[in-house]
Amino acid sequence: MKRSDFNYQLPPQLIAQHPLPERSASRLMVLDGPSGTLSHHRFSELLDFLQPDDLLVFNDTRVIPARLWGRKATGGQVELLIERLTGADTALAHIRASKSPTAGSFIHLSAEAKGEPGAYRLLVTGREGELFCVAAQDGHALTDIMQNIGHMPLPPYIERNDEIADKERYQTVYARREGAVAAPTAGLHFTEALLQHIDARGIRRATVTLHVGAGTFQPVRADDIENHLMHKEYIEVDEIACAAVRETRARGGRVIAIGTTAVRCLESASVATGEVSPLCGDTDIFIYPGYLFRSVDAMLTNFHLPESTLLMLVSAFAGRDVVMAAYEHAIAGQLPIFQLR
Repeated sequence: MKRSDFNYQLPPQLIAQHPLPERSASRLMVLDGPSGTLSHHRFSELLDFLQPDDLLVFNDTRVIPARLWGRKATGGQVELLIERLTGADTALAHIRASKSPTAGSFIHLSAEAKGEPGAYRLLVTGREGELFCVAAQDGHALTDIMQNIGHMPLPPYIERNDEIADKERYQTVYARREGAVAAPTAGLHFTEALLQHIDARGIRRATVTLHVGAGTFQPVRADDIENHLMHKEYIEVDEIACAAVRETRARGGRVIAIGTTAVRCLESASVATGEVSPLCGDTDIFIYPGYLFRSVDAMLTNFHLPESTLLMLVSAFAGRDVVMAAYEHAIAGQLPIFQLR
């Protein structure tokens, strides 16, 4: 298939720049894959579409304040996006500067863009492909530095600076394990009250972990999508989650992935044998039309950017024509396509 098969015109005004006051007040469009039937609801009505034998699988990653600013010793400005923590004081990072820093050079960090350098500095120790290896200096833990002066790495389609409220609002209410540089956005709609209602109905929950990397926003540049080099992300699927999936299947229930990240976890853990098994490590699974799903029966997801790997994943799940028709329907009705909820 071609990249252009997944293109559509996205009006900029449909990209909400601020979250709704109430998470579960977001709109919910329900798509029946086999028939293509669409219906419109509020997210708070999600329970109407769940059954007692269902299993909801959530990604419990937590977004870290991974965007940092600083200056090189020469005074040149630098913007960093921590891609992955590799230790208490080391990480892989994207670095934007007029001239790339060299191994052995220091970056003096600032609390704000174009701000004056403060007490923290990073040493550039090398490169791994397009990423730079950096290490915190002077006894400071990198996690502490990010908590003190780091900024939330809002998606590129959110065209505003991060705000104090984003540190919690750009997290799911069930986020536990720090390591993502972008939120698993489908889960942003859940509230503690809604989760309690789900539990009260006897609907089961399981968690997996995928630390979302900046590569999730990487555009597909190859015209033939099979030639796209998929980014890697760290995942953990433990035996507890695997057992929950097996038990759900045994009793005839549905495995419902909350977001494409949960899909990537479950399907990565199912590739080897066809049945979900514990897995810990990197995944670069690329799901596009023609893929045979092994573990996921239903999916909750947000809308996705044109020509993105996430749109390709959703199209593989529900059918490309059905999904693109649903997008056209949403746009024609002026529904908000993206919301930082």
